[in-house]
Amino acid sequence: MFGQTATSSTASSPSSGRVFRYEVVGLRQNEEADKQGFPIRRSGSTFVTVPYGRMNEEMQRISRLGGKIVSITPLVAEG
Repeated sequence: MFGQTATSSTASSPSSGRVFRYEVVGLRQNEEADKQGFPIRRSGSTFVTVPYGRMNEEMQRISRLGGKIVSITPLVAEG
C-alpha cells in the first residue's frame, strides 16, 4: 500500500522482552568484520545475545562473516 506506513508497538507485544543467545562457530576476519573495529577469532565458540526483533538480521550478519550458528537458546528473565 503506497503511502501507508506500518507502525508497531514493540513495547506492548509479547515478543518485545524476548532475548536469545546464539552459539556461533567459524567466524573469520574479513571486510565486514573489519568494520566492527575489533578482531574476530577463527576458532572456538562465540556467544551472541540477540533481541527477538533482530534475530533475522543477526543471522544474516553471522552468515556474511562466515560463521555457523550451532544453537539458539532463549534467555529467561529472572524476576
